[in-house]
Amino acid sequence: MKSLHRPDLYTWSSFDTDRNVDFNSVAWIRPEGNILIDPLPLSNHDRDRLTSLGGAAWIVITNSDHIRATKDIAQLTGAKIAAPTAEKETFPIPCQRWLSDGEELVPGLKVIELHGSKTPGELALILEETTLITGDLVRAHRAGSLMILPDAKLKNRAEAVASLHRLASLGGIETVLVGDGWSVFRDGTQQLKELAAAL
Repeated sequence: MKSLHRPDLYTWSSFDTDRNVDFNSVAWIRPEGNILIDPLPLSNHDRDRLTSLGGAAWIVITNSDHIRATKDIAQLTGAKIAAPTAEKETFPIPCQRWLSDGEELVPGLKVIELHGSKTPGELALILEETTLITGDLVRAHRAGSLMILPDAKLKNRAEAVASLHRLASLGGIETVLVGDGWSVFRDGTQQLKELAAAL
């Protein structure tokens, strides 16, 4: 697990040869119980590191295409699972909580519900007002340049663009941690605005 821009945030990744990008997972380490987001399989090193950091209390899945290693890690750690309310009727694994727009899973972790992406109600997460964590819709296949899913993958492009404009309007976002590709560690709001203006 690699340290991120804050001492309480870590990531681990897996390289996808088809898309030529890393898939990323995030761990938020907190005294009240750690939270994992879209967790990939853990190497032995990463499993030991996570255990040393206190395991996991919650796993958040941003969309049903990002279940990844959730079942195995939940079994390992005893973590509860949270996922999008909009996918509740069809979600392929059991969850203990369903998240909707404006909710906080825990204090400081706010849910933004996105529309028009591959799956209904995809989640983005705002960590303490400054760090945006995305699943599929917002990504970066090239360093320093955010993008959205290709049109062919979107259920509704107009809704997807509107969701992006909403993210760009939040203000105060310094960092964008993407599920797929290169994360952005400076001027997050500005980069979101530049992407929105280009669509």
